[in-house]
Amino acid sequence: MLALDKLHPSVSCPQYDRSRLRTRIAHIGFGAFHRAHQAVCAHHLAQEHDSDWGYCELSLFSGQQIANIKQQQCLWSVSELEGNRCQSTVIGVATAALSVPDDGLEAVLDALCEPDIAIVSLTVTEKGYCCSSMGELDTDNELIRHDLAYPHAPRSTPGIILEAIRRRRDAGLAPFSVMSCDNMPNNGETTRGVVVQLAAAQEPSLAEWIERTISFPSTMVDRIVPAVTDEALAAIAAQLGVEDPAGVQCEPFFQWVIEDSFVSGRPKWEQAGATLVNDVRPYEEMKLRMLNGSHSFLAYVGYLSGYAVISECMKDLRLVDAISLLMLKEQAPTLSVEDINLEDYAEALKHRFENKALKHRTAQIATDGSLKLPQRMLNSVRWHLEQGRRFDMLAFGIAAWMHYVSGKDPQGNAIDVRDPLADTLARIASESADAAATVKGFVALESIFGRDLPANATFVATLTDAYIAIAEQGVKAALGEWVSGYR
Repeated sequence: MLALDKLHPSVSCPQYDRSRLRTRIAHIGFGAFHRAHQAVCAHHLAQEHDSDWGYCELSLFSGQQIANIKQQQCLWSVSELEGNRCQSTVIGVATAALSVPDDGLEAVLDALCEPDIAIVSLTVTEKGYCCSSMGELDTDNELIRHDLAYPHAPRSTPGIILEAIRRRRDAGLAPFSVMSCDNMPNNGETTRGVVVQLAAAQEPSLAEWIERTISFPSTMVDRIVPAVTDEALAAIAAQLGVEDPAGVQCEPFFQWVIEDSFVSGRPKWEQAGATLVNDVRPYEEMKLRMLNGSHSFLAYVGYLSGYAVISECMKDLRLVDAISLLMLKEQAPTLSVEDINLEDYAEALKHRFENKALKHRTAQIATDGSLKLPQRMLNSVRWHLEQGRRFDMLAFGIAAWMHYVSGKDPQGNAIDVRDPLADTLARIASESADAAATVKGFVALESIFGRDLPANATFVATLTDAYIAIAEQGVKAALGEWVSGYR
């Protein structure tokens, strides 16, 4: 386990007095990304600017990582990797850690109702918000159905936040702001929407109170943080000199754009490299479409091409050319960000993707595609259809996703498809008579494609052509032809 007195001398440790930290942020979703992103920012503020903002780390569905850091005095390490360079830092800004499985729901709600809590932040992935692709509360979701029936014993993330808001209101405590740090467009508005809609179904006056009182700032977060594997943990232990089961690896790059709207104060994140703005949306769209959209493209096309990690994809010139076209010809024109050179941004992204030290697996990025495609690719497709412009790479990426979620790779091996709609997607693929029917079946899924795209003949035809090309030629040959056709 992580112990400061046993670490290798090269490891950076907290130099601040941890006893001075106040538990002012409660974070839900103690995953690798949070450990390597928002918590690192708070650590730098404490280390370099004497900040006293500490975190209560919360997990709603898994207790393992919370249990790990409890054994380590709420410490964990972050190792930044690039090429042969590795810099490890021990993060010390967590002051408390709780999980529903181990500590119980009431303990978590009590933590959210501590008077000092000014911000509740979230990294729970898209599915944690229990909403449709249009941002509406999913009342068919099992967790939401439970929370509607038992509002004071909630299970969902929106339900637990809502119950904490209710209890704080009833106790006369200051409201907190709710800040999503997940990769979703308008993530603050989405969070507001699901919480307010759930409140309206339970207690309409509470929904009105939330609208008047609580802020839901949007954010854009960016740092490549691969899933932690046994291989990564072994490398972390070698770097530290001790084992750290909560350790994470990431790239050196860090970006955080935050809507400056907080009802009970905030840390001075800008002192640690964050950007505070009035409108996050242009930055959100840039990152979701250019970085995340390219990542999804590489995940599906790369996996079907036999590449296990993103850096391997970047050795294939067809894939490099394809994401260049995707970013600059098809994603960049849809964006409204004004203070960033998008050609330079695209080049920087390709350099980051080439980082061989990060074992960012295509299969990891490929998860939950039914939730990711709308914001990463489909909204851009809609823009191109309105403008009468081509969207070949977007169509190719979506077609590759269809092949991936069918559950068989080109060699006939089973693919471990991890998606909320995995069973439905597999059924469509297995029951369709031919390629055109398969595409039609996928596109008919309104939760992904809406009602407009299935009705658009140009979209369906282009997507069908891409799907058939992959099926008949193989993904590499088909991609080469589609890239050449752009010239």
